[in-house]
This record gives sequence, structure tokens and C-alpha cells, in this order.
Amino acid sequence: MTRISTGSPFEKTMGYSRAIVKGPWCFVSGVTGYDYATMEMPESIADQARNCFKTIAGVLDQAGFAMSDIVRVQYTVTDTALVDELIPALGEALSDVRPAATMVIAGLIKPEMKVEIEVTALK
Repeated sequence: MTRISTGSPFEKTMGYSRAIVKGPWCFVSGVTGYDYATMEMPESIADQARNCFKTIAGVLDQAGFAMSDIVRVQYTVTDTALVDELIPALGEALSDVRPAATMVIAGLIKPEMKVEIEVTALK
């Protein structure tokens, strides 16, 4: 088993790994829309999702996987009114991959967070 870290302060504080690789599987923890280089959060849910996918792509690469290896994705969105704005960003990232997907409407741990994305990849 291999633990992958992005260096985000949340990982150590909250006691989790950004991703775990076990055999042909990579389990990526939920990612929110922070730009981890600046710790800034965009206002737009679409830009938050783009940041999520940028982080996810980097983590998968570090783990030896690619976005095309994603087989499962879960989106947590804070408000149904934001879904229409979010959809194009999801398509930009995954329209060719088309993993099994679930979208849940629920609160997140900070008010600026509008979306959290979790993926599972398989080689």
C-alpha cells in the first residue's frame, strides 16, 4: 500500500491521505476547489471543480495513474441551484472517460466550498 500526499495542511491536521494505492486501485479522497499553491478558493463552482480535477490529475500522476483510469466519481455539491453551472466543468474533465458517477447534495465543512470530488481509478 502506498500513501500519496499533496502537502495540503488539511491532510496532516485531519489525519488522512490524499490518495491510497493498493494493487491496481487508486482511491483519491474528496478534493475541494482550493488552489493548493496559494490556498485560495475561486468563487465559481465551475472553477472550483476545475481546481479539483487539476489536483486529482496531479495525484493520479504521482500514483502512476491517469485521468483515463478513473472508474468511479462522486460529486458532493452544496446546492442544486449550482448544478447547471458545474456541468460543463465536469464534461471538460471526464466526457471521454465517462466513469460511473454519483452526485449528492449536502453541506461541506467550510462555507466557501461548493463542490467536493472523490474518484477511484483502476489500471
